[in-house]
Amino acid sequence: MRKILLLAAGLAMAAASPAWSADKYVFDSSHSQVLFSYQHLGFSTTWGMFSGFEGTIMLDEADPSKSSVSTAFKADDIITGWEKRTAHFLSPDFFKQAPISFESTKVEVTGEKTAKITGNLTMNGMTKPVVLDAELNKQANHPMAGKPWVGFDAETTLKRSDFGLDKFAPAISDEVAVMISVEAMKAE
Repeated sequence: MRKILLLAAGLAMAAASPAWSADKYVFDSSHSQVLFSYQHLGFSTTWGMFSGFEGTIMLDEADPSKSSVSTAFKADDIITGWEKRTAHFLSPDFFKQAPISFESTKVEVTGEKTAKITGNLTMNGMTKPVVLDAELNKQANHPMAGKPWVGFDAETTLKRSDFGLDKFAPAISDEVAVMISVEAMKAE
């Protein structure tokens, strides 16, 4: 997944509210990843990952509900740990190698460091709304880069059949657990 969260929602908010001010952060691709897992025939939990992707966070510290996130990446950026499984995932049985993207549409603050981020996830040319349970890990100056940095974790559960990825379901679980960890640096 090489680019996970876009700023169109943030730009729309900025146009609608001249007082809106958010800081732009760009993903640190070397420390951002999306992990996913599913049950394989009830015998094991199988894991995969997308890593090295790019994305944007528009962070409004005064009113976090006005923040936004976006990303887009290629399905063939998948890492499964086994060449034959990767090839199978990129076959017509599963991904059709179209871009995967997420663009937030709403941020609901649920606690001092938590929020529900609603957005549109597009895979295999199908777009569905999803909700990410997100948590701010840390916001501070990066000790090596010397500039403002933020880190977030988020998770959700998807039904792969919602995106045309239902081959072998339900023997191989339709539900896929998704865990996201992102670091982002303030844009200059």
